[in-house]
Amino acid sequence: MLLRHRLIVIGLATLCSALVFRAADARAAMLRWRGDYTTAHSLADALAVAWARHGGGRLDVDSFNTISGIDETLSGKVNIAGSARPPAPSEPGESGLVFTPLAWDSLVLITRRGNPVHNISLEQLYQVYMGYITNWSQLGGPDRPINLYSIASPLDGLEFDLRKFLYGRGDQEIAAPRLYLNTQQLQAAVRLDPDALGLSAYSDVDQIRGLQMLSVEGVRPDRATLADGSYPFIVPLYFATNPSDPDGVEVRKFMRFAEGPAGQAVIRARGMVPYGEGGALAAGARSRAQWIEARLTSEQRATPSR
Repeated sequence: MLLRHRLIVIGLATLCSALVFRAADARAAMLRWRGDYTTAHSLADALAVAWARHGGGRLDVDSFNTISGIDETLSGKVNIAGSARPPAPSEPGESGLVFTPLAWDSLVLITRRGNPVHNISLEQLYQVYMGYITNWSQLGGPDRPINLYSIASPLDGLEFDLRKFLYGRGDQEIAAPRLYLNTQQLQAAVRLDPDALGLSAYSDVDQIRGLQMLSVEGVRPDRATLADGSYPFIVPLYFATNPSDPDGVEVRKFMRFAEGPAGQAVIRARGMVPYGEGGALAAGARSRAQWIEARLTSEQRATPSR
């Protein structure tokens, strides 16, 4: 009787220990991601599915915008932030995060499908964003106003990148009266407006009906021009983590997964180039920036097109 009692006690203790271990393991495996809609839709959602399938645990993806993801990762509310830009020099607190580039993507100018304008030059784009060009007829289209759509926060990843390409600073003010919280809202609005012009990412827009992407300087954004670096607006997508995160062990496991073969397969399937496979793209970043700058001379920038 005493032996049976001891066995029962030992069995219960073993079961409780196992349950406690599993509960702790489950808590450790539960990670939270927050960031811009484009990075979520193009990258985080698919990586979360692959991570779960490979037994890594659960990654909750909450898409909103870049700043919210960075702020909440800094404060410890989430584990990983998604961003289409590196730390902003004007935001010193962001240097406390580790920004890991995972994929190469393309910035794309979008209109509603059916817009007769299919190409825009760098000079024209510069002047549209500055408010010098305001009518589609100035771009070879109909005599109708250009409704320029943008994201409310100038530090949004995609907007920051484009403005840095065009003006040398990511927080440059632009002439965009229609502002949205994120690219999801912006894309929905562009689909409804035949006179709209906005900014998104190739990996996101390629999956959305009702939108069309403009060529830039005659180069169409697609998988080929991303891979060979001939499209001018090529940018990395980042996941940012906090070195002080209590769940750092699990975060590092996930990041190794995202950078490994399974994560790279997800990135390729979404039409992007894994960052580690884009050595030529990284090496060519400066030359692309110089190529853009050469087409935007000081005279062109100072002279409005009428």
